[in-house]
Amino acid sequence: MIARTLIVILTGLLLASASSRAQESLITYKSLSPELALDLARAALADCRRRGYQVAVAVVDRFGVAQVMLRDRFAGPHTPSTASGKAWTAATFRTNTTELYAISQPGMMQAAIRNLPGAIIIGGGIIIESGGSLVGAVGVSGAPGGDADDGCAKAGIAAIQDKLDF
Repeated sequence: MIARTLIVILTGLLLASASSRAQESLITYKSLSPELALDLARAALADCRRRGYQVAVAVVDRFGVAQVMLRDRFAGPHTPSTASGKAWTAATFRTNTTELYAISQPGMMQAAIRNLPGAIIIGGGIIIESGGSLVGAVGVSGAPGGDADDGCAKAGIAAIQDKLDF
């Protein structure tokens, strides 16, 4: 009888331990829906149009994988790849590209990141956060300078901020 009780207790402990380890092995994270990513891209494009800029806008998920790409009719042929690169860079470094530009000047400790394949270290790549968690990034290319690209990207995020804050 005592042996049987011990076996039941040990079995219960083993199952509880396995369940706990399984939960520690899995992670959960927030992700932008395709519809929300498209809303963001449309809002950023609209803001740039209001300012008179023809741009491309890219939205990537938290891993830097493309979700949306929009290119205005007269945006340069280089703008889609540049916008995607800015968004990828912001997402994978978890930092806005304007900040990366500032900390990667020649002679600075992080200067070598400018030489990494695919990294676009100019303004226009902005991270997207929800409740303190990175959910993606947006990249804008084609406005006259990184500051203007940043402005359009931030306007796109502002347009969906209420949906990010829930």
